[in-house]
Amino acid sequence: MAKDYYGILGVSRDATPDELKKAYRKLAREFHPDVNPSSEAHEKFKDINAAFEVLSDPQKRQMVDLGGDPLAPGGGGAGPAGGAGPFMGFQDIMDAFFGGGGMGAGGGRGPRPRRRPGSDAVLRLDLELSEAAFGMESPITVDTAVVCGTCEGSGAADDTQPETCDTCGGAGEVQSVQRTILGQVVTARPCPACSGYGTIIPHPCGKCGGDGRVRTRRKLTVKIPPGVEDGMRIRLAGQGEVGPGGGPAGDLYVEIREKPHDVFTRDGDDLHCKLRLPMTAAALGTRLTVSTLDGEEQVDVHAGTQPGSTLRIRGAGVPKLRGGDARGDLFVHLDVRTPTKLDPEQERLLQELAVLRDEEIVEPVRGNGFFSRVRDAFNGHA
Repeated sequence: MAKDYYGILGVSRDATPDELKKAYRKLAREFHPDVNPSSEAHEKFKDINAAFEVLSDPQKRQMVDLGGDPLAPGGGGAGPAGGAGPFMGFQDIMDAFFGGGGMGAGGGRGPRPRRRPGSDAVLRLDLELSEAAFGMESPITVDTAVVCGTCEGSGAADDTQPETCDTCGGAGEVQSVQRTILGQVVTARPCPACSGYGTIIPHPCGKCGGDGRVRTRRKLTVKIPPGVEDGMRIRLAGQGEVGPGGGPAGDLYVEIREKPHDVFTRDGDDLHCKLRLPMTAAALGTRLTVSTLDGEEQVDVHAGTQPGSTLRIRGAGVPKLRGGDARGDLFVHLDVRTPTKLDPEQERLLQELAVLRDEEIVEPVRGNGFFSRVRDAFNGHA
């Protein structure tokens, strides 16, 4: 059964080339071996690349839409593998009618380039709240593919060059004539000797093995702008994976991970914190010293402040990303605490206060508690 290449990329069957590319890049970043080293992710990454290779080729996509699999032996199993015998496989028929040389034609698609663009890479960077708020320059270490310094991307050993393939003559494909129910059909396939490149490397570079690139660890510096948030990505153009054959490098994305703060919680550009306040201070009013990202600041608590009240310090939050000097605010949530234990003198003073305020006085519970009294009432001892 042919693979569901559309399902692998998560796109509809009428997806545009731009939609295919967008879906591919998103999945490739998630399952790239540098980001997710698990074996399951490695297999998924191979399927994603295969799906994009098929669906980005109009001819191969046409085969998929007609029920075939251009990557399967025999083009989907509709005929003998390799097209041998008096009948053609599905791949052969599709090649004949949709660009594989045509009936009696001699044209082909030509060799595929050894030098191809590289993939994007993702690196996660942990930042403290203050670093994300005010920005910084951070050194990072990336492990990516770079151009092989020995062969400079050619893949060939010193003093050698890739040579034209003798099998296909540099065309990158070979043709065959087969008999079908429609008559004789000339089909073209990628050359098995050179894998469709049109050239072979008889003496591969000893350092890169003919790939034209090697993996190495590099040190870079990334500039973090003020106001970045958790999950944001900073793009470093051309700092990703170098492509096969020394092809142009993809981009490197630095993904921000903001560490939790001991005091503040962040909501966009605003900060929130909680401050405990004694009942007497809330009733009488006071002046508090509040810690902010910029240092300490004095704020006034008005007399009669109620539990759950919030103080707002304007401009003490996080700088707005690309917002110039604009900043969010700091919200201080007051947690008014009522004393849980009073000595006799404190009880007397509070009772006197209640009398002065003409408030109802509730007799303090001593000895057995409330639940004991309820129990005694049910037992007939109340």
